Amino acid sequence: MTMFAADLLHERVVLVTGASSGLGRHFAELAARHGATVVAAARRGDALATLVADIASAGGRAHAVALDVRDPASVGRAVAAAVAAAGRIDILVNNAGVTMTRPALQTDEEAWRSVIDTNLDGAFRVARAVAQAMVDGRRGGAIVNVASILALRVAKQVAAYITAKAGLLRLTEALALEWAAHGIRVNALAPGYVETDLNRDFLRSPAGESLGKRVPMRRFGTPGDLDGALLLLASDAGRYMTGATITVDGGHALAWL
Repeated sequence: MTMFAADLLHERVVLVTGASSGLGRHFAELAARHGATVVAAARRGDALATLVADIASAGGRAHAVALDVRDPASVGRAVAAAVAAAGRIDILVNNAGVTMTRPALQTDEEAWRSVIDTNLDGAFRVARAVAQAMVDGRRGGAIVNVASILALRVAKQVAAYITAKAGLLRLTEALALEWAAHGIRVNALAPGYVETDLNRDFLRSPAGESLGKRVPMRRFGTPGDLDGALLLLASDAGRYMTGATITVDGGHALAWL
């Protein structure tokens, strides 16, 4: 590891939501490797404990806080706990989310609300609470909302997910405009199909292989493919960026049809 890499998030405190698995866990480990104190937040306490132990064994610093983004009270407690544990929050990686594949005619009110409440309402709840902590601390900071290329294009049987992620992009722009005066940058990362433990079986199935052929780079992404964009948006390397969306998808959104 070079000193430049280690210095990217040196002495920063990074709160990562949805950190118990998948991209959230990867982002938490990435931030720790680049010098940050990580506050990992999610509902699964056992998985968070394992993550914190793994970061510590690698020489990093991490704390765990319980968080359910669907519950405003839980969000308030988690942000307060993060500040109490680490002193402040400099960067939020707003990653918590759920997926659901279901035809629109079979998506009832409960199913629709579960996706919107987590992916859009929950993202707003956490961003607002963290931004208030940043304003109170008079330090500013950076917020990275994790969206999707499905916020930019459409696909069948994911109407709720697409709607939530598209809303998240406009929310990113709205918050960036409002909070710039407080020194808070708000940007979005829009990954394409990235292989994790959660989707590996599907992506390696015949249906997944067919989908992969539509990616111009002829492969799905890996979590590491998102590192450069995430670090740019989170660190001072992107200090004059706000309201932007970076797409990392191997060109998939360009060749949707």
